[in-house]
Amino acid sequence: MNTNHVALVTGASRGLGAAIARRLAADGWAVAVNFRSGADLADRVVNDIRAAGGLAQAFAADVTDEAAVADLIDRIIQQLGSVTVLVANATGPQPPVRVEDLTWQAHLDQLVFFVKSPTLLLQAVLPAMKARRWGRVIQIGSDIFERALPGMSAYVVAKGAQLGLTRSWARELGPAGITVNMVAPGWIPVERHTDAPAEDLHRYLAEVPVGRLGVPDDVAAVVSFLASDAAGFLTGQRITVNGGHTID
Repeated sequence: MNTNHVALVTGASRGLGAAIARRLAADGWAVAVNFRSGADLADRVVNDIRAAGGLAQAFAADVTDEAAVADLIDRIIQQLGSVTVLVANATGPQPPVRVEDLTWQAHLDQLVFFVKSPTLLLQAVLPAMKARRWGRVIQIGSDIFERALPGMSAYVVAKGAQLGLTRSWARELGPAGITVNMVAPGWIPVERHTDAPAEDLHRYLAEVPVGRLGVPDDVAAVVSFLASDAAGFLTGQRITVNGGHTID
């Protein structure tokens, strides 16, 4: 099983990642569905894609670990082909931490997902992208950088750093035919939000101009565009997907 059109979506066993993986597969990409835990969920995404006529394979890996990332890309190349679309979606817990309790480790816990992991992933797929003079790097960010919620400073700072990477990489890699962009969702309820209080959802919804909560497919549609040839003149940008809750 090998193709010249391969997309890697990290953290794709559920939530936004799963929706993105399904959408890219529907677009014709062979999709590497990355997960760290929950193999059954990743297999479900793969089976859904295959049932719809697409091509996908699940790949377990901790994308914050250098050796694991190198091994992941080697396995994808062997089973699907070289990655030309990288969607950096994997994330970890984002617990609220008051300034009084903030530690350097709390910062590192966020930076490892939003700075270290994207860097490792890009470095691993970059040779193939440069060889083809074509590539798409799509980071999944957050509108929390504008919202700047109290108690979330470690997460906010890491997401700001991720945006900085996006902009700098876009300038550096544009001459090689590689675009780098960010999709920044607002609060889009997924599986990990099942315990969110109803009053919090209603309060948030009241501030969204379009009058509805987002769904994972809203994010997947923007990723689909950025991965396409039609987005070849778009790089270094952040597209916020939150119904107008914040205005860039």
